[in-house]
Amino acid sequence: MDFLYHIIIMIGIYTILALAANIPVGLANLLSLAQAAFYGIGAYLSAFVLLNFNIPLLPGLFVVAITTGFFSLLISLASIRLKGDYFILAALGFQLIVFSVLYNWTDVTKGPYGISGIPPPRLFAFIELTANFQFAILSVSLAALTSFLFYYLVKSPFGRVLKSIRSDELSVSISGRNVYQFKIIAFFLSAGFSASAGFLFAGYVKYIDPTSFTLDESIFILSALFIGGLGNVKGCIVGAAVIVILPELLRFAGLPDNIAANLRQIIYGLALILVMLYFPKGLAGDTMLK
Repeated sequence: MDFLYHIIIMIGIYTILALAANIPVGLANLLSLAQAAFYGIGAYLSAFVLLNFNIPLLPGLFVVAITTGFFSLLISLASIRLKGDYFILAALGFQLIVFSVLYNWTDVTKGPYGISGIPPPRLFAFIELTANFQFAILSVSLAALTSFLFYYLVKSPFGRVLKSIRSDELSVSISGRNVYQFKIIAFFLSAGFSASAGFLFAGYVKYIDPTSFTLDESIFILSALFIGGLGNVKGCIVGAAVIVILPELLRFAGLPDNIAANLRQIIYGLALILVMLYFPKGLAGDTMLK
């Protein structure tokens, strides 16, 4: 049963991460390779909060999300005016910088040794979330809340402006809208959502290290987004389920760990190629961008 709870928890985490990436990528057409950086910042801030402050789940989650959102300004203010490949390279640079800081700033992050003994979050002053089924409920609840917020965002005037930027940025700029301000807010929200996934991950695993937040992780997050479909909630859920369940199926194949790890990369690549060929809008389509 714990294995099933683990699958549910990870699908919830990657659903949140895919929804977070969907804001800049699916709505504003900003391909960001820095999503794992925001995920990692949120996880490390969560470890700091859980280890040093005796505060409940919701206040801690709010503090981590807002603080990570402000970290997003480091990339958005510096590179949001860049377009196309130049923006992708700027986001890639931010991702590499964050990983390097997490790996080498040993006095704060413990470097490659990671941070262990992270206490579980507390729902209230006296309820600790220690059991897997409790984390499964929390993961599903946070994913559902994030899905609702994303759905509301898409339907809101702010979301409609982002979709207009995606279609024709020049026309939006001519109409008097501050395109760069909208993009900065989009990255702020994306970072905050990613941080909530980091909070859940740190509290569940109770150990984090920089290898969980590499460029490969950013690619996995984008894979979930593109496999499921841009711009809609259902696509993020479907994509998250695919990238979580596929590697778990390898457990039943009886392969050595080193072969299974390499095979996972091949499966992800093959899945992306097949989806792009036969489902160019993703397995769940592109319904909410209309």
